[in-house]
Order: sequence, then structure tokens, then C-alpha cells
Amino acid sequence: MRQKELRLALVCYGGVSLAVYMHGITKEVWHLARASRAFHHPSEVTLGGVAAAYREFLEAIERDHGLKLRVLPDILTGASAGGINAVFLAQAIHAGHSLEPLTDLWLENADVSKLTDPDAEPMWRYAKFWAQPIAEWFLRRPGNAVSATVSPETRAEVRRKVSRFVRGRWFSPPFSGERFSGMLFEALGKMAEDGDGMPLLPPGYPVDLAVTATDFRGHPETLRLNSPPQVEETEHRLPICFRARVGNDPAIGLADRLELVLAARATASFPGAFPPLTLAEIDHLAEAEGHHWASRGAFLGRIMPTHVERGTVDDVALIDGSVLVNAPFGAALTALHGRPAQREVDRRFVYLDPRPDGGGIDPGTRTREVGFFGAIFGSLSTIPREQPIRDDLERIAMQSRDAARQKRIVMDLQTDIDLAVEKLFGYTFLLD
Repeated sequence: MRQKELRLALVCYGGVSLAVYMHGITKEVWHLARASRAFHHPSEVTLGGVAAAYREFLEAIERDHGLKLRVLPDILTGASAGGINAVFLAQAIHAGHSLEPLTDLWLENADVSKLTDPDAEPMWRYAKFWAQPIAEWFLRRPGNAVSATVSPETRAEVRRKVSRFVRGRWFSPPFSGERFSGMLFEALGKMAEDGDGMPLLPPGYPVDLAVTATDFRGHPETLRLNSPPQVEETEHRLPICFRARVGNDPAIGLADRLELVLAARATASFPGAFPPLTLAEIDHLAEAEGHHWASRGAFLGRIMPTHVERGTVDDVALIDGSVLVNAPFGAALTALHGRPAQREVDRRFVYLDPRPDGGGIDPGTRTREVGFFGAIFGSLSTIPREQPIRDDLERIAMQSRDAARQKRIVMDLQTDIDLAVEKLFGYTFLLD
């Protein structure tokens, strides 16, 4: 029976409004990985629902094509909402936790009314009463976003919450970072409670997680030149990366829970919506939960060594990772090296794109003149977020060509090697 591993590297696009969308997709990947584990170890777990359907699919591949396929999602990267879901999926894969509790998290707890900072709530019923008719007009005018995207039975609730939101505090982040961090911490705990504790990858296999964050104040990096010999520039990109082998420490999982909370909270700290993440917020969470963060120093020294060296860790302010890196292909490519292979491997990069149809202008479409605010918001937010991934795909294609060339060279040499071994020993050691 021919055996093959399908290894998946997920790259999750950023965008805070896409949290539920990304959760649905990553949950399907989780179901597929669970089905693959059960397919290869049928006595260990019983499946139902979607995972059972995926297992039947793998059985059909074996029956019809003589191929026993194992699916291993082992590299997960993301930014913003994609980063949050990459964190959850990586922990579930590595430690055998469940993603089921997250559906309730996104649909119930991640609500405007639950995340709003208490200080940002309207002070009284008639606060900013003059804004009420303006909000009502925007929410009820023909072609408004609520009527176009929200089901009829929930439109009244959405309009009520948006109206209350508009009448709240202005010119300060409306959402509470501490509430968000607490919600993430609670979600990771419920994942562990509902999981079966059985990792979805083989023992000793590495799981890589990388999310992007933006260091608002930046940190100095040294450039080696000719003249002058070196200069310093300010770097604002701050990747938060984890690597752990399955089975090393099931009690901890991929990393300490607070470190995963920090990564998820930082990568989704959308400017203007949430306050920048500071280390004090995570320390307060640890104190409130009675959680001893034993690896704090080692973790900070790894992800922000310059700040640790300069003693500026307490001044670090992290904002949304998609500000600078919205589709972290580079981190996924870096994680490819040093992975074991005992059978044929098919590597696939899976890019979770919320707009696969593209957002270009159709030929012949009349376009309006770019307005004042449109130009500002487009240059600061929309255009940087929607940069094409062509350069990243070309890097992957180049790496694939190099791997194919090396394989071809090795295979071409095999005949000569077989003849040389047979001439020396009378038989061939190399096996196909």
C-alpha cells in the first residue's frame, strides 16, 4: 500500500471583522486532521459529524486509489483575526484540545456589548442624543450595510448596538484590551477542558506557529555597511513565533497559555478599536487568574531581545500585525527547514483569502473620483492590506523548482551508485 503525507502550511489573512469567517475555515482543517488521526489509529478515538465524513473520504481514497493518506497541518501563520485563529488551531493540533468552544466564543462573547470598555459606554440614556438621528439615517438608508449583510431577524439588534456604540466615548479605543485578553485566556482554558488530550500529529513532530505584530515605537536594528561601517534603523515588525515538538510536555501544550494570549491579543490589536497591548496588561491578567508565568523572561528574551537588552520591555506597545505584514508567507517558508520525512511528502501552502474573487475594477465600469477621506483611508489602511501575494508565491515556486532539481539529480545518480555498490559488494544496498 502506497503511503503519503499531505502537509499543510496555513497562511491566514488579517482583518478584525473576519474572526468568525477564519474560525469556520480553521475548524474544518481541525476536523480533517482529527479524521486523519482516527483513520491511521482507529482504535484510539470515535468520530462523529464532519470529522466522520472526512474520515470516510480518506477511506475512499485508500479504497479507490490504493493510497493511504495522512493529513498533517504543521505550520500555521496569520495576522490579526487570522492570527488569533492560527493560535487556537496550533494549540488544538499540538495538545489535542478542542475548537468546539470557540464557536460560542465568537458568536456570544466576542460581541460589541461584551468587548466595549466600561468607560466607553454612554454615560446615560440621552448621551449624544443629537447623534441618534444621524446613526439611524446611516443604518436605514437605502442600500445600507445592515440591510445588505444582516439577516432580517437580527437587524434590529444590530442597529440598536451600533446606535449605542456611536453614542459612546469618542477619540479613544471603544473596546477593552483587558476584556479581550481575559476572553482569550478563558477560551484557551475551555479548549483544554473539552479536548481529548491526543495530539493530531505524530510524536516528536514539530508544530510551528507564527503571528505578526507591530511594535508601535519600534526597536533599533543594526545594519552592516561599508561606509559608515554600521548604522541603526528602527524596525517595527515584530513576529511572535513558537515551535514545539508533539509530546514534549502535554501539560503545557504549544506554549504557556499567557504567551498564546499575548500573541493573539497583540496580532489583533486593531488601531483605534483596541488600545495597544502592553506587557502590564498580560501581567495583570496573570495576577487576576493566579497564573504563574514561569517562562516569562525566556519568552520575552526570544521575541523582543533588543527591548530586553535595553531595558525597555515595559514601554513596548504592540498593535495589529496586519499593519505591516498581512499575509505572513515568509514565516511559513522559514518554518519548512528541518522537518522529518519517513515517507513521500506532498507540501501545500493554504492561503485563507476572504476575497478570492478579487476587488479590482471591471472593464467598462464607471468610477467615481477619489475623495478626500477615501484617499486618506485607502493609503493608510485599505491598499496596504490588499497588496497581492504574487512575490510570496514566486518565492514558493522557486523553492519548489530547487527541490525538484535536487530530486532529479539524486535520481539520475542512483543508477551509477547502484552499479558501483554492486561491483564492490556483489549486491545493492539501496532500496527503491
